[in-house]
Amino acid sequence: MASHPTAEAPAKKSLKQDVYEHPDFYGIDDLLTEEHKLIRSSIREFVKKEISPYIEDWAQRAHFPYEIVKKFGEIGAFGPTIPQEYGGGGMDYIAYGILMQEIERGDSGMRSTASVQGSLVMYPIYKFGSEAQRKKYLPKLASGEWLGCFGLTEPDHGSNPSGMVTHFRDQGDHYLLNGAKMWISNSPKADVAVVWAKNEAGRIHGLIVERGMPGFTTPETHGKWSLRASATGELVFDNVKVPKENLLPGKNGLGAPMMCLDSARYGIAWGAIGAAMDCYDSARRYALERIQFGKPIGSFQLVQKKLAEMLTEITKAQLLNWRLGVLMNEGKATTAQISLAKRNNVHVALEIAREARQIHGGMGITGEYPIMRHMMNLESVVTYEGTHDIHLLILGHSITGIPAFS
Repeated sequence: MASHPTAEAPAKKSLKQDVYEHPDFYGIDDLLTEEHKLIRSSIREFVKKEISPYIEDWAQRAHFPYEIVKKFGEIGAFGPTIPQEYGGGGMDYIAYGILMQEIERGDSGMRSTASVQGSLVMYPIYKFGSEAQRKKYLPKLASGEWLGCFGLTEPDHGSNPSGMVTHFRDQGDHYLLNGAKMWISNSPKADVAVVWAKNEAGRIHGLIVERGMPGFTTPETHGKWSLRASATGELVFDNVKVPKENLLPGKNGLGAPMMCLDSARYGIAWGAIGAAMDCYDSARRYALERIQFGKPIGSFQLVQKKLAEMLTEITKAQLLNWRLGVLMNEGKATTAQISLAKRNNVHVALEIAREARQIHGGMGITGEYPIMRHMMNLESVVTYEGTHDIHLLILGHSITGIPAFS
């Protein structure tokens, strides 16, 4: 594995205290176990200490703090549902959702780093990998010693991954991999990539590609207005020799990466509401402090309307997430149910961010408050891992039995 250069030290100037208060209008905490609450408390303190004081500076500079990877590993944010024997947390899906919610409350890019590692890299290796692959990769990914990425989307094939052109050929003692992937979170810093490619028969398989394999490069994507504290890039394969033992043997076909995306989309459904809750908490606080016409703007009907609608949508989404978490724990959650939650909750979070920006007035566009950063991040979240419209059609297919996108 290639080593990484020493990460930049976090900015030390203008550190702001994180005074976030968790909204729980319907007493949803009563539905959580003591373990869930302990996990939430731990990750919330981590976010307040390791992310909140620095995130505005990271986002302004488009800086991915590589040092956060090891810290995520230490706190147990990578692969929380993976069994402990492989370095995971052995937690349930509600605990996983809580982790994603709290991390995205800090920043969507930070949550992307964690959820890609757990749901899109560790999950397929655990679910579809050999025992040797599990033992080789999972402990190092769980600890944050290694960072991983997931290669499915291509320059010409986003919503239609079955059209991928990345392919591999059997060369006797190895596979020869060619093609390219685009919009890949973590790729510029990743040590391993779970890559989906077609064999000679056109069947999709997963391959584990390691940094340092000749012909494998990871150009970074620059100029992003969104997820600026997250590393995004490409995966380019130019006659890459992949050992045969790096093929995931447990499952092939498009259903394999789709199962990974279900797990990731579930985490997004929770995470997006974390961003929404941060925007709501900031707007509520600002409305009580900002004086206009001799009184707090929170005393005006239209501002109260905005806050009331934010809290209503957050509460509905919290209940939706909890119920979906129960279904996930029972192994009953369907792709359509996960799509409904991802689509609804990201849409709700975007609307809340926009309303919160109005409450903050001009201050809402500055780094003094998290609103515009969350809003820009959510503009990516609403289209990645299934666009808003594609999730609508997945739900429509479930309702009618007729696939509208094929």
